[in-house]
Amino acid sequence: MRKLFFLTPLLVLPLIFGACSDDNNNSSEKGQIQLSITDAPLDADNVAAVNISVTGVQYQNEDGEWETFEGFEGPQTHDLLDLTRGESELLGSFEIEAGTYSQLRFMLDAVERNESQISNPGCYLEFEDGSTQPLFVPSGSQTGYKANGEFTVPMNGVVSVTADFDARKSVVKAGNSGKYILKPTIRLIVEDQAGSIAGMVSNVPEGSEAMVYIYENNTYTEEEEAEPVEEEAVRFANAISSDMVDATGMYKLAFLAPGTYDLVVVENIDGEFSQVLGIVEDVEVESLTETTSDINIEEL
Repeated sequence: MRKLFFLTPLLVLPLIFGACSDDNNNSSEKGQIQLSITDAPLDADNVAAVNISVTGVQYQNEDGEWETFEGFEGPQTHDLLDLTRGESELLGSFEIEAGTYSQLRFMLDAVERNESQISNPGCYLEFEDGSTQPLFVPSGSQTGYKANGEFTVPMNGVVSVTADFDARKSVVKAGNSGKYILKPTIRLIVEDQAGSIAGMVSNVPEGSEAMVYIYENNTYTEEEEAEPVEEEAVRFANAISSDMVDATGMYKLAFLAPGTYDLVVVENIDGEFSQVLGIVEDVEVESLTETTSDINIEEL
């Protein structure tokens, strides 16, 4: 009987310590992020595809160090021009520590600008005539490309986030070398907080194309339409997104945070900027709602 009296606590102690160990291992609660990719289109009319190859996606842990999402299946190649007007493709679903984040980092299979032409580029342009050109990245960019936008991962829950690669801002042609440079501009949007704006544009000048740029309310200035002074810069650099009015007269601006916006309507001729046709002010966007804003150019 005495043996039972002394052995019982010894048998119980490992169970107690084991339970404590399990509690410590689970003290860091986790959730999931479902990450998708979308795009705002190019304003060039001779480009048929903008292909990017994503080799990994990283996030910052609580110590500020960058970690790669486990379970990312790559490389993944996506044609950004297929992902406009609210279309998106899933990059993956990843477990991550619960909490609030403000940045992700995308790793791309692209060669640096100072390298020679390559035969099998991971990131490249395809033109309407079937020809292709590699997309080069600035020297020192192999550490990845940051995407900005705050999102919260709930404990034991899921947040759906879309990364908007703005191809118009991200793909520029270097004037001296003629190379196409990839300088991704990426914003992050929480899907269940996002809204959109869509409508019809009427009375576009004959022989012209119309583009609609969207700005946060009262942030557009006339300097935005000026010819860029710096190489590899773009017009309308501070626009949040844009869309080209299609042959039916329709445009759509998707994945917008709730708020008040201004729409800047621009005329292009043969793919080149001509003039600003007018501005539609104070357009409201609400979560999970599509705002209709028809535009008659003659009334701007």
